Amino acid sequence: MAWVLKMDDATIESGLVHDFDASLSGIGQELGAGAYSMSDVLALPIFKQEDTSLPPESETKNPPFQYVLCAATSPAVKLHDETLTYLNQGQSYEVRMLDNRKPEELPEINNKMVKSTVRVVFHDRRLQYTEHQQLEGWRWNRPGDRLLDIDIPMSVGIVEPKTHPSQLNAAEFLWDMNKRTSVFVQVHCISTEFTPRKHGGEKGVPFRIQIDTFAQGDSGEYTEHLHSASCQIKVFKPKGADRKQKTDREKMEKRTAQEKEKYQPSYDTTILSECSPWPDNAYVSPNQAATPSFTSAPLSTYTTSSVPDSDSSSPNHQADPGSHGNSEVSLHSSHLNELVENQLSPTASIQDAQKWLLKNRFSSYTRLFSHFSGSDLLKLTRDDLVQICGPADGIRLFNALKSRSVRPRLTVYVCQESPQESPLLERHATNENGEHSISPSLHVYHALYLEELTAAELIRKMACVCSLPLGTINQVYRQGPTGIHILLSDQMVYNLPDESCFLISTVKDELGEGLHLILK
Repeated sequence: MAWVLKMDDATIESGLVHDFDASLSGIGQELGAGAYSMSDVLALPIFKQEDTSLPPESETKNPPFQYVLCAATSPAVKLHDETLTYLNQGQSYEVRMLDNRKPEELPEINNKMVKSTVRVVFHDRRLQYTEHQQLEGWRWNRPGDRLLDIDIPMSVGIVEPKTHPSQLNAAEFLWDMNKRTSVFVQVHCISTEFTPRKHGGEKGVPFRIQIDTFAQGDSGEYTEHLHSASCQIKVFKPKGADRKQKTDREKMEKRTAQEKEKYQPSYDTTILSECSPWPDNAYVSPNQAATPSFTSAPLSTYTTSSVPDSDSSSPNHQADPGSHGNSEVSLHSSHLNELVENQLSPTASIQDAQKWLLKNRFSSYTRLFSHFSGSDLLKLTRDDLVQICGPADGIRLFNALKSRSVRPRLTVYVCQESPQESPLLERHATNENGEHSISPSLHVYHALYLEELTAAELIRKMACVCSLPLGTINQVYRQGPTGIHILLSDQMVYNLPDESCFLISTVKDELGEGLHLILK
């Protein structure tokens, strides 16, 4: 038989409440007001040990200096995160330099100047490792510009401000701690210039403004490190920082009160927090860097003969006519050697490319191209080199890489007439009867490249081609109409058509000691 107990809900609920109250009725009856006290608990040894390990508030160490950037922090930064400040490109921002020392702290620098170096660096560790490549790329795109400058007219209390051409992202100055000092800085790079893709709407990379302060050492140089501090910034195009600050503020206003508690309030100024000093091996622009030294290994890609002087850098550079008796072969060989020594091979190694730059008077760019092989350099276009090295050196380097020399003003082809035919120049032919006959000799011409349109220049080069001592040539004539002889002059050379051809005939003078040349 099944028994079914029917009870309404009200009866069940009243019974449960009565039982719960009864179960709690005995709690607390055994503990009186004097059973224990919190002071007795804190008197335990474990709590005493923790209490004595905490330093008293009066012993908290404050930094000796404090730097305050007069720019508001972003309100969209979460609690316990580092502050973020937005700056406008090229705008002057005040940084207050404050002496925060106690009376007995660092007495050795009292009434003395200290030197501070302010620099803009990357915040991300990944970009810090490639700082040199990143800043070099920026310099190529912005030749002649600096990443950071000091606005000297607006600054107060600074002495001897300096911006080194070799450090585009840093500046330094001296200041007196007993006087009010404010330095105004300008950051010219924007955060989106260092993003990998530039299609619009990218999130810019953050920078850091860091200040390192040094005292004067025994050697008189400011090398004794005293303090370093930095803050995180982002740089926008003009007025962009104001718009970004307004956007962040409007977003925070739309959040609930509970969400706002997770974010920092916006402060009118940014206090730079203490950090480690910036390393000594900071970025240095290769334009002013010392030329690196290289081992003198033999070169396999170009000859090691000396670089020709400026007056012999064109393809028509030939041997000095004073060296009488130079053969035509040696003259041609000298010309070829000159072309080879100026040519950079695509198979040149990095070290060979560095030596080629040094040999061709591009030593200031050896560090810039320290990772370029011959193939890498030859792939650069004219626009690339102009952007990297500037217009003057860029065009000069492009011409040197492509072996482009100055075009001669006049080209003349000459051949020396010989009274007797040379067996080497005889040509054998077969006549109609099948008999062999000897044809007239071949006329081999030499190209003379003139940079100066003068008779002396032409005579000097003809003497070299004909292997004639220059002092034995008395007069040079050009054969004119009806066989007349016209004296060679500067005006005649100036009016010669380009690529004129002449047959040189030699005639002894009246005394039989010298020669006359006739151009036919």
